[in-house]
Amino acid sequence: MSTRLPQDRQDSLIRAGRAWCFGDHISTDLMMPGAQVLAGNDEGRPAHLWCFEAVRPGWAMLVEPGDLIVAGRNFGCGSGRNGAQLLRKLGIGAVVADSVSRAFFRNAVNAALPVMDCPGVSDLVSEGDRLVLDVVAGTVGNETTERTLRSEPMPLDSPPMQILLAGGFDPFVALVRAGFDPRAGRTVPDTKDEYHD
Repeated sequence: MSTRLPQDRQDSLIRAGRAWCFGDHISTDLMMPGAQVLAGNDEGRPAHLWCFEAVRPGWAMLVEPGDLIVAGRNFGCGSGRNGAQLLRKLGIGAVVADSVSRAFFRNAVNAALPVMDCPGVSDLVSEGDRLVLDVVAGTVGNETTERTLRSEPMPLDSPPMQILLAGGFDPFVALVRAGFDPRAGRTVPDTKDEYHD
C-alpha cells in the first residue's frame, strides 16, 4: 500500500509570527553561551533563556511562541553547538536568513526547527514585522509591508525536508523503522520476517 506524507505535515511548515532581526555572522556561541550553558554558571536560569544574552541582554524573555528569526549572511556559524534546540525550546517558529551555516542547518532540521536560506530577506524585513513563511513553497511574505520574497525550496523528497516533515530526526527514524521509505515517499512492506524465521 502506497501512502504519501499527509498534507497536514506539509501545512505544518507554514509559520506566521513576529520578526526578530539579527545581522551577519551570528555564531552558535552567541545562541548557546558556554559560560552559562556549558559551564554550569547559569544562575538558576534555564539554558534556553540565555540565548543571545551577550548581544541582546534579556532578549530570550521577550520572545513569544511562534516568533521568527530573520538574519543576514552565515547565520549559525562558529562551533557545532546545537543552538537550534535552544531556539526551538524558546518557542522560535522558524529561522530565515540570507544564508545559514551548514552545521546550523542540519542541527535545526534534526531539531524540527524550520530553516530557510533566502538571499535578500534581511533587506525585506524590519524588526517587529509580521511574516508568513512557507518552507515547502520557499516563500517569505511580509504582511506589514505587503512584500513577498521567494527562495528555492528544498525538494519534498530531499532528506532534510523529509526529516522536517516527519517532525525531526527522532520521529523520522521511527518512521523509517516502521517501513516508511523516504526515497519513494511511501511506506514499504516490512520484509524482515521473510529472512528471520
